[in-house]
Amino acid sequence: MSLKFFDKLSQNLIELLNDKDDYNVMIEVENKGKSFTAHSNVLKFRSSYFRKELENIQPNESNIKIIIVSSVSAEIFKFILQYIYGGIVDLENCETRFIYDLMLAANEFELEELTNKLETLLIETKGSWLRTHFSFIFSRNDSEKLKNFCNDIVIKYPNLIFDSSDFTSLEESAIVSLLKQNDLQIEEIKIWDYIIKWGIAQTSTLPKNLDDWTKENFLTLKTTLQQCLPHIRYFHFSGIEVLDKIEPYKKILDKQLWKDINQHVVAPERPVKSIILPPRSVLVTELLLSTEEPRESFSTIISEEHAAEISTWIDRKTTAYTLTNFPYKFELILRGTQDGFAPQTFWNIWHDHDCTVVLLKVAGTDEIIGGYNPLAGDKNTNGEWMKTKDSFIFSLKNGNIQNSILSRVKQPQYAIQNISKNAQNQYGPHFGDFWMYSDKSNFTLDGRCFCRSNSYLYEKPLRSSSSSEYFSITDYEVFKIVKKII
Repeated sequence: MSLKFFDKLSQNLIELLNDKDDYNVMIEVENKGKSFTAHSNVLKFRSSYFRKELENIQPNESNIKIIIVSSVSAEIFKFILQYIYGGIVDLENCETRFIYDLMLAANEFELEELTNKLETLLIETKGSWLRTHFSFIFSRNDSEKLKNFCNDIVIKYPNLIFDSSDFTSLEESAIVSLLKQNDLQIEEIKIWDYIIKWGIAQTSTLPKNLDDWTKENFLTLKTTLQQCLPHIRYFHFSGIEVLDKIEPYKKILDKQLWKDINQHVVAPERPVKSIILPPRSVLVTELLLSTEEPRESFSTIISEEHAAEISTWIDRKTTAYTLTNFPYKFELILRGTQDGFAPQTFWNIWHDHDCTVVLLKVAGTDEIIGGYNPLAGDKNTNGEWMKTKDSFIFSLKNGNIQNSILSRVKQPQYAIQNISKNAQNQYGPHFGDFWMYSDKSNFTLDGRCFCRSNSYLYEKPLRSSSSSEYFSITDYEVFKIVKKII
């Protein structure tokens, strides 16, 4: 049994930060206009950034190491130090831009925990601000989650970037990132127009009238666009588009590519020497803008981000699916608040469905627990186990739950049990280490749902050892997982 006293510890460490007697580090910010005192042992054990900095700095005659930080404001750095010492970040009266800048600073100082928390906060609660300032964020963020957020938006609604007033000021890496997206929702010829516009804007010496361009002018544009041009889908332009839009700039293309484009227009069935990139796919989903009414959610328990994560686990992908590329539809076949919480209802509806996901919302907590079954359910058995190596159980990141947990079956012969008929009025789905049960034929009444705190048939426990193995639920859903039709 562990007794934890983090509040008092945090208070004492903040007092240490404010104590001016025993410091051995001084950090100067805002062009040395503001300085903070600190302690090397605290800094180096809380931040790998400061560990490296301190190793490379010699103390002065007063045995003080001085670190100069030029990239953040004094106000931002004050928050950084309060987090490093006390683990406290009070954002109650902070504007969203300040939170965004604080996230960037946390990332710079290699404070992964703080960075991840602020990323999630921005995405989950400040979506409207992010969309309003989208172009600014897209051009400068180093956050992986925000980068994915931006990519998801620009794929669905690319004009937010292409038609923005500061499009031509985007970094080349941002432009290339856009062009690599296979499902960018814009006509290819418009992409070409925008790329030419961006390239010309990078060189103010180019004549405004294309008829006045010299060979050197075209060479300059070709050099500027050398990282962008390979990602244009040239072989999906119409003949008129090639004639009107591409030919005026043919001198920035390699001679073989230009020859192949012309041949493809006339004889598309003939092979070419150049690489033919596939056409960009068209999505049927649309970006939900802040001015629109929210769409009805497919689930009352999980988000689309959760659905993408579960899809990643189903396909055993090492790179996570995003909101725009996860390949499955989650078709609801049962919801407790609609269909009732009697165990027998589960068996009647689940029978003969394969590839299903069960999701539970644990009462009184932020926990979402679930399981995936690739096999068809059968209510007409005597309690046989179903053998599969592809089932898994999981706990999803949500609210105060910091990370998702994936637990794959380790004894496939005991992966999932079809409960016998005479017990179906008490037992619901049964995933080895996790099952639904009720003496009162209602999963919400008696707190008898179960999840082992120590793994047995699956790889990992889903709940901490301090949590009760028994719990009640407020709702549950069952989805059939089907491939999306592209």
